[in-house]
Amino acid sequence: MKKGTIKVSVLYPGKAGSTFDMDYYCHQHVPMVGGLLGDALLGATIEKGLSGGAPDSAAPYVAMGNIYFESIESFQNSFGAHADKIMGDLPNFTNIEPVVQISEVLV
Repeated sequence: MKKGTIKVSVLYPGKAGSTFDMDYYCHQHVPMVGGLLGDALLGATIEKGLSGGAPDSAAPYVAMGNIYFESIESFQNSFGAHADKIMGDLPNFTNIEPVVQISEVLV
């Protein structure tokens, strides 16, 4: 992504008793989000946590989804209209409350 792009990261912390359906997330949820956000969405990535920094340690996050936009306004305008539908789909693949971070791509 180019410098100045806005990256919205949705991180799913791994905790005892948490569930996460990666297949649903990859093949249903993220494509649905992409369809709803339309041309405002520049791209998306999905990451699966494998381990922490120490050998044989658990990954702090089960999964991370990243979506990219030209500006914060572009994100807010496209996401806001569909927030209820997007957030309402979470119980279909996880019981984890996601952590969201909005960042600016620098390099």
